[in-house]
Amino acid sequence: MLRWLTAGESHGPSLVAIIDGVPSGVELTTQTFRDALARRRLGHGRGARQKFEQDVVRILGGIRHGLTTGAPVALEIANSEWPKWQVVMSADPVDPKDLLVDAGTGDEREIARNKPLTRPRPGHADLAGMISYDLAEARPVLERASARETAARVVLGAVAEAILRQVGGIELVSHVVRVGAEAIQDPHHLPQPGDEDALNQSKMRTIDAEADERFTLAVDEAKKAGDTIGGVIEVVAWGVPIGLGTHVQADRRLDARIAAALMSIQSVKGVEIGDGFAQAALPGSKAHDEIVKGANGRLTRSSNRAGGIEGGTSNGEAIVARAAFKPISTVPRALKSVDLATGEEAVGLHQRSDTCQVVPGAVIAQAEVALVLADMLSDHAGGNSIAEMKRNLRAYLARVEERA
Repeated sequence: MLRWLTAGESHGPSLVAIIDGVPSGVELTTQTFRDALARRRLGHGRGARQKFEQDVVRILGGIRHGLTTGAPVALEIANSEWPKWQVVMSADPVDPKDLLVDAGTGDEREIARNKPLTRPRPGHADLAGMISYDLAEARPVLERASARETAARVVLGAVAEAILRQVGGIELVSHVVRVGAEAIQDPHHLPQPGDEDALNQSKMRTIDAEADERFTLAVDEAKKAGDTIGGVIEVVAWGVPIGLGTHVQADRRLDARIAAALMSIQSVKGVEIGDGFAQAALPGSKAHDEIVKGANGRLTRSSNRAGGIEGGTSNGEAIVARAAFKPISTVPRALKSVDLATGEEAVGLHQRSDTCQVVPGAVIAQAEVALVLADMLSDHAGGNSIAEMKRNLRAYLARVEERA
């Protein structure tokens, strides 16, 4: 069983990520996490923040000489901008006079960082968080609700992907399939792990060159209009064996776990497994994946509309999951709100943001799916070491080979 947790604020000194239950012997280095974080920073439509903030990752525990020890893996991602925020985000009390200093940039759209944020932004956690936690301003809410927290999830996902790859040869890849009204030409052409370099070089993380141009143009048009734009990403897991997840309890169903993980990402408002929504428009005779014998006599499928999951359990086909990201809520043309300090109508506070977040969203979603699959693999072939997990998995797969 894997357990993971993140802590820290967007403009705090650092983010911290801890994952427990990692077997010993997993090969991981600082560079593994640097590479994962670098992928999260890619993509057309990113804001100015990506140009000056740096992800400085440090391994705090659980890894020695490039191998996990079986202890919890603890990781820190330092905030290079912390010196600018030490007063407003200080954990200890500060002199109230220090908070009267205007620390803004001169941009009228940006609220000076030292001032109370009392105008909640529509689409964010601000209003609900202020009321439910009885807070006078939104700063404590937005600092934790910020998508900056997903940097911690990405390094946790790197641990999960290493487990999946080194135990079972399972590989994940993610890409963008829609930006606004623009979509890829062939939704059933799935990228392979070998396409990773091409995806990283693409402006909009797609192997469809023509779609890459249309996606980029859609982002540029949104930015020019002073607006934001969302889209849909897809995560594909190759090499997942039959049997991860189960039908026997709701909270152990693989599709339920993946859906919950993807919905936990900031800005995600919809999730589907395989052709989930398209299947709703098909008759049953055309909606399902028929079981057939392949040329080698093994059982296979004529299609993969189920996205590799049936009855809450992986069925041996590629796992395919999609997540729909709404347009970023921090719109340059600020939306209507109310100042909770005065009760007067106002516009929501504005802070720097991206025009489109779907490229990093794909990387984050890949990390989330990896964490779920690694946890399920641990349940099925668990052990205290990589060697033990491999032995357990080989024994199980030998039986699968006999049956299928």
